[in-house]
Amino acid sequence: MEKQEENRSRRVITRFKPQEYELLESRFKKTMFRKLSEYTRNVLLEKSVTVTYRDKAMDDILEELILLKRELNAVGNNLNQAIRSINAAHGQAGAELWRNLLSTISSRVEPAINQIRQQLNQYSEIWSRRSKAEKA
Repeated sequence: MEKQEENRSRRVITRFKPQEYELLESRFKKTMFRKLSEYTRNVLLEKSVTVTYRDKAMDDILEELILLKRELNAVGNNLNQAIRSINAAHGQAGAELWRNLLSTISSRVEPAINQIRQQLNQYSEIWSRRSKAEKA
């Protein structure tokens, strides 16, 4: 027979001074819990509480890397749109010249963009692993 989970039917109402509540809330925000009730239950019942540690410097670097990645994606998209426009203008004067020029630029820029994108992904992976290791 399956074990049925018992509903929580008992309440404990506790009052805090504003400073006490701020302390409780700040400690709760550093944990993996989504609800304050879960956190307080674990603390009161002396169960394990997982506290996260965030390196602010690494977070700032990661934000910059994310912005850089977005910008690189935008450059790649713009380059692809320019090439499509030139291909659509096939037969017009100067279109062949522009096609060759953009093709040359694309062949030189795209590998660099892809290399930078791969490096950004590696940094993100390293940061993610480091963040997970610190939580454990």
